[in-house]
Parts: sequence; C-alpha cells; structure tokens
Amino acid sequence: MHKFATSLRRPTSARDQFRRCFSQLAQREPSIQESGGVPIIPAFDYSPPPYSGPTADEILRKRKEFLSPSMFCFYKKPLNIVHGKMQYLFDENGRRFLDGFGGIATVNCGHCHPDVVQAIIKQTTTLQHSTILYLNHSIADFASALADKLPGDLKVVFFTNSGTEANELALMIARLYTGCQDIISLRNAYHGNAAGTMGATAQSNWKFNIVQNGVHHAVNPDPYRGIYGSDGEKYAKDVEDLIQFGTSGNVAGFIFEAIQGVGGIVELAPNYLPPVYNTIKKAGGLVIADEVQSGFARTGTNFWGFQNQGIVPDIVTMAKGIGNGIPLGAVVTTPEIAQVLTRRSYFNTFGGNPVCTAAGHAVLKVIEKEKLQENAHVVGSYMKQRLTALKDKHEIIGDVRGRGLILGVELVTDRKLKTPAKTEILETMEAMKDLGVLVGKGGFYGNVFRITPPLCFTKDDADFLVDAMDYSMSKL
Repeated sequence: MHKFATSLRRPTSARDQFRRCFSQLAQREPSIQESGGVPIIPAFDYSPPPYSGPTADEILRKRKEFLSPSMFCFYKKPLNIVHGKMQYLFDENGRRFLDGFGGIATVNCGHCHPDVVQAIIKQTTTLQHSTILYLNHSIADFASALADKLPGDLKVVFFTNSGTEANELALMIARLYTGCQDIISLRNAYHGNAAGTMGATAQSNWKFNIVQNGVHHAVNPDPYRGIYGSDGEKYAKDVEDLIQFGTSGNVAGFIFEAIQGVGGIVELAPNYLPPVYNTIKKAGGLVIADEVQSGFARTGTNFWGFQNQGIVPDIVTMAKGIGNGIPLGAVVTTPEIAQVLTRRSYFNTFGGNPVCTAAGHAVLKVIEKEKLQENAHVVGSYMKQRLTALKDKHEIIGDVRGRGLILGVELVTDRKLKTPAKTEILETMEAMKDLGVLVGKGGFYGNVFRITPPLCFTKDDADFLVDAMDYSMSKL
C-alpha cells in the first residue's frame, strides 16, 4: 500500500478500533527500518467520507477577508483539515495525518470519540440550553464526578467557557478571599490573553501594551535554561524575595503551570513547589494550579500535573482536555473559598451549559474506561526514551523533556550556547508534515516541538512520529 493511502477495507466497529489503539504496546522495531529509510504511517482500518466542501484556497481567502488578521497558520501551505478519527486527522483530499498536537493538548480521548459524540448528540436533542437559574442534572452530575477526581476539600466547581476565563475567575477569587491584590506568577508562564490573565502571562510575545498591574514574575525554575539548573529549592527563594521586597508582605496568591505548555513544555524543577507553597501560605495567599494543558491524565503518572510535586492547591483551573474539543473550562476550589462570590452576583450564561457538561462527563468516563492515564504513561515514557536516544544522534536537539504525553523537544544550533534553532524547526515541521506527522511548536523563541497527542496514541504511533523527526532532521 502507498505510504499515504488510507485503507479501503470495511470500517471496523468502535470496539475493534479501541482494542487496536491499546493492543500495540509491545516494543517493535522503528518503522524507518521497515521502509528502507522513509517512515510509513501505521495502518488504520478507517476511511473518511468524501469531502465536497470549499478548498483550502477558498477558505484561506475568506479567512483573510473576514477573520482577525492576528490569526496565523502552521506550514507554508496551510492544511485544510476536514475530518478526524481518534489519533488521526484527514485533509480535503482524504490524506491521513498522525496528530501529534491534539488540538493543542485538547483532544485527550481522540477525535470524534463515539462515547463523547453520543453524549453531545443525546443532550443536544433533549435540551441544548436553558440557564443555571433552572435545575438540570447534567451540570450537577459532571460537577460531582469532577470533584471526585480532586484531592482534599476541592469540590466546589464554577464552569466557564475557556482556560482564560477560568484563570480570570481564579485570580479574582484569590484577591477577594485574601483582600490583597498582588499575584505572583512565573516568568515564561502563559495563563491567558484577557486583561487579568495577560498580567499573569510572562512572555512579551503574548502581552499587549495595556495596564497590567499587581503581578510579580518570579524566576522560572527551568531545568534546561534556568540559572540554577534542576535545583528547585534555590528557585523557590526568589518567591520569598519577591514578597519581601516587592509587596506589603502579604499576597493574594501564586499561580503556576506544573508543565508550562505555551512556554515550551517546561516542567518545573523538582522540589520547587513545596517550599513555594509554604512561602505563599505564610504571606496569606492562595495557591492556584493552572491545569489547562497538563490536566486530565495527560502526564500519565497522575491525573493532575500538580500531583507530581506533592502539593494540594487551593484553586485548580482547567479547560482544553476537559471537553475533548467542546468549549468548556472550570475553576474548582474549597467550600470556604467559594463563598466569596456570594458577596455580589456572579453569573455566567454559558458556564455549565447542558451540552458542554454532558461532553465533559463523558470525557471522564472514557478516560477511566479506556485507561488513558495508564496509556499516556506507558506510551509517553516509551516515546520520551526514543526521543532522548535521538538526541544522541542529532546535535540540533538540545533538550528532551516532559512526562506522559506532554513532551517537548528543544532545537538549538549550539548546545553550549543554547542558541534557538528558529529556522531549522520550521524546516523540520514542514518535512514531518510531508511524511504525515503533525506536531506543535512553542517556547519563547519558537524553537520547541510540542508533542501533545490524543491519549490513545500507540507505540506504533510513537515510533512513526520519532522516525519522521529523525528522517526530517537527517535532511537538514
């Protein structure tokens, strides 16, 4: 079969597809060896329906005329993605691509997972929207199931429509509860692009010249580029210094991503969060875990990223993987802290929409039923090992990091100086796309591959992705 052809055999049942998704966990020889050099996309017994919609050129013309000029696309010739199935995407010509980006760490269960799709359809045909001013079981059932996934007394849920909105609400809750205004965030962080969250974001690429006050940015505990390497306790001292010399001595809170996504898949240095947690508590603040990208089983070792550093935050924010692509976010906190929003009226028209919460509840069930957290750990660990081995072969790879299925590969032109390989990463991305692999790109310098695929990724998929990267780098 041609390496880019899709199978013409009769589609199998969803059960058979899922069985295949998890049955390929035994180690195998890389596909690059099987094909005489050019990697071949793994077999997948599914063909998408024919596409008869607008072409890529037509869509691009409308996009340029009617959509925001701030929007951008990957690749020299943007892809027109028209169909998705589990860990694969299809373009307008029916060509299949392995999705190594997952809609930016969003499609955790796999594209068009039948259980999630059916939950959406069922709720849509029953009640698409009313208002939380009336009772509906969908929002209550999902809130209860979500609370069961969180430790301690984290059990009061506020639903939102996005991660930015969730972080905006979390920052406001912290300021109301403590009576303080000062927030501490980390350099290289990304928490959203609204007025408040833009202040907590600490990359100039994502910050407009508007008023952003009351936020202090601590030295980032980056094991690769940071000044203290992997010594988390030394980085933690900077938070204490910020409070002593940059605030009144009291703060509203500290917000962090356990693994910085937009920042280039930077996992915070070991032993960093426990001392920072104690410092924030002494200053009367709340600790906010931003789980928008690392939550919902993606790290493999735990359901939430913050659990990998052994703390229990006061507030947890989430989005992306919560709905498998449905616009949905949430803030979860304790009953005591949640009371602050009763001082005035807090209301969100679409937060807790029946269709969105039905989808979210289905996502939790799929993660549990399909053992996606275990799969993320097994396949993610295997892929990280293969990527690390690739580092020994290609001098351009400066660092391989992350855990589970949230991995980063940083490209540099000089390992000693850590000079960002900005041009080379674009060339490699294009070559990988031509082979049938889609990955993301991030980091402050835009030189880090972001690998955040659907959690149903197999070892065959991991081999194909790594072999495609190997082959593409060999052509630089």
